[in-house]
Amino acid sequence: MPLPHYTRPADGQVRLLTKVARMYHERGIRQADIATALNISQAKVSRLLKRAEAVGIVRTIVTVAPGVHAELEERLEDRYGLSEAVVVDVAPDADERELLASLGAGAAAYLEATLSGADRIGVSSWSQTILAMVDRMRPFAVRGATEVVQLLGGVGAPEAQSHSNRILGELARTLGAEPVYVQAPGVVADAGIRDSLLSDPSMQEVSRHWNELTMAIMGIGSIEPSDVLATSGNAFAADEREVLLGQGAVGDICHRIFRADGSRVLGALDDRIIAITVENLLRIPRRVGIAGGERKLEAIHGALAGDWVTTLVTDLRTAEALAER
Repeated sequence: MPLPHYTRPADGQVRLLTKVARMYHERGIRQADIATALNISQAKVSRLLKRAEAVGIVRTIVTVAPGVHAELEERLEDRYGLSEAVVVDVAPDADERELLASLGAGAAAYLEATLSGADRIGVSSWSQTILAMVDRMRPFAVRGATEVVQLLGGVGAPEAQSHSNRILGELARTLGAEPVYVQAPGVVADAGIRDSLLSDPSMQEVSRHWNELTMAIMGIGSIEPSDVLATSGNAFAADEREVLLGQGAVGDICHRIFRADGSRVLGALDDRIIAITVENLLRIPRRVGIAGGERKLEAIHGALAGDWVTTLVTDLRTAEALAER
């Protein structure tokens, strides 16, 4: 293949550039050994390798590993303005349990590769997907975060309480971080009770932690609650869900309800929620949403449309559907 005309060196130089490039890139010979073999300095070897790239003798080609969907991830990032998309392989005939396991493993791998050790992480309390992630994380050899804070009330019915506690406690232990619990339900009977609880000194302290978060890890919920949320006592009643659907609701993050375009559904139900405020949530620099499956498609699209998340972890089929919208 002829070299580009704009930087064609002399023939002797071409030969030397090619020889050095082949020794280093194809044969794996160290720069110091190349210098010795060719009777030139190691600094010259380094310059020749840079020159070989500049004139096109060496061209970098990225080979995508099996199971990595880099092009699709980039399409999602461009389409929705995401900082990062993580697409996880899931078998086409996977059931809900297998889907959760795959999403959890993908999210765990993403966190293990990207946590800095200095993050203050908020985490949603009742997400089955988040629990699947926590179950698949390996303990960090060095501290992965300074603290892990519940983003909404984590108190619920006894038969479901262990779910919320396990997410926060095990994630904090895995990361070597301090856990911060929200000792209140996620949904209360009326706005007066919510205001009273939020004014308690313990909740004021939680609010201070909410203000300092650098990262959030959240499930994206559909209006129909998961089994865990339904048994926790923190789900809206069936007639309340009908009202929300009538207002165009498609999903929620930390019990904050949104429509297909990402806009919030406000009103009496929102006034009963004990959770981080939407304003504080959207100020968190990195907001990771983890969800997948056909049942969650409209909710995920609404979360992306409203910029509720900056990073999405989802499955291949859901990613393909989102990219085509």
